Amino acid sequence: MIGKKGIGLSALMLGFSLLLTGCMAGSSEKAGGGSNGNKKGLEEKVVIYSPHGKDILQEFEKKFEAKYNVDVEWLDLGSQEVFDRVRSEKNNPQADIWWGAPSVLFNQAKDQGLLEKYKPSYSKALADEFHDKDWYWSGTSQTPEVIMYNSKLVKKEEAPKDWDDLLDPKWKNNIIIRYPLASGTMQTIFAAMIYRDYKDTQDPKKGYDWLKKLDSSTKEYAANPEIMYNKIAKGEGSVTVWDMPDVVMLKEQKKYPFEFVIPESGTPVLTEGIALVKGAKHPKAAKEFYEFVNSQEANKILAEKYYRIPTRNDINGLPKWIEDTEIKPMKIDWNVFEKKTNEWMEYWDTNIKSKEKEKKE
Repeated sequence: MIGKKGIGLSALMLGFSLLLTGCMAGSSEKAGGGSNGNKKGLEEKVVIYSPHGKDILQEFEKKFEAKYNVDVEWLDLGSQEVFDRVRSEKNNPQADIWWGAPSVLFNQAKDQGLLEKYKPSYSKALADEFHDKDWYWSGTSQTPEVIMYNSKLVKKEEAPKDWDDLLDPKWKNNIIIRYPLASGTMQTIFAAMIYRDYKDTQDPKKGYDWLKKLDSSTKEYAANPEIMYNKIAKGEGSVTVWDMPDVVMLKEQKKYPFEFVIPESGTPVLTEGIALVKGAKHPKAAKEFYEFVNSQEANKILAEKYYRIPTRNDINGLPKWIEDTEIKPMKIDWNVFEKKTNEWMEYWDTNIKSKEKEKKE
């Protein structure tokens, strides 16, 4: 029987969705007070789907439960996996909150009628680019993408300086990549590589050729981020592409031998967001959790402890690495990404990916 909290699905198939949901839904033991069990008349629990990982999820689970006496249950999934699961559960939603995914995925979910409109109390602290125009989602953090490398194996002066440097033959069989079809982050990076030429030609061929060359140099596609981190740290590979904040966190907190390069030609900067699931069974608790994890206090915790760069413009005293970071954002029409990413990734999966490099666990 799967436990009440911290249910990790990175190694499980989504085909077990109903089983997992049944176990999770029937396991609320602690809060149990219903609408009378807390000061605000919230429901007895709230269910979160999120790719943020167990450290963040466990911390905010404890903080929220302590403050509101509401039981928090969560599923730790890749952002694409969350989208797929929410979509499959459309007629019987099991999640209340979707916390964490690139804005492109939230826009797709909005178009498919999976999200509930909600304008948060801190809306004036968000620039227009950091929320949906109709408030079906709002941004929580900014995430620049970078080239990450093992600093014990690769000298700073020898590390790739830009995207095209990854195609240098010297990196063949040294690149380990998070499996893209389960990762909104990786899909955005791959789409950006196609978009560089597509924006002028309206033809993805040059981008497909680039991804084919990258596939040739890739040693494997890791099933989840933790596997990728461990393999790079142990030297089974020396280079990957990933989120800059995660690289900084892994280096400083877990002492992994990681460094990063901000690509010279520009990089996609993702807006990570949060949204209410339409038809949520615990809407009051969901809205309270939405506000709680995006409060000024929470933003400072996420910046200082988990290396998240806030989207809110009213957070003071941020860590020096955030204040000193200089990013050259890639100019991207995110509407094109929304329309084309699925098509491009299907082509990659069918025509480019070396199937023997895909690791299931």
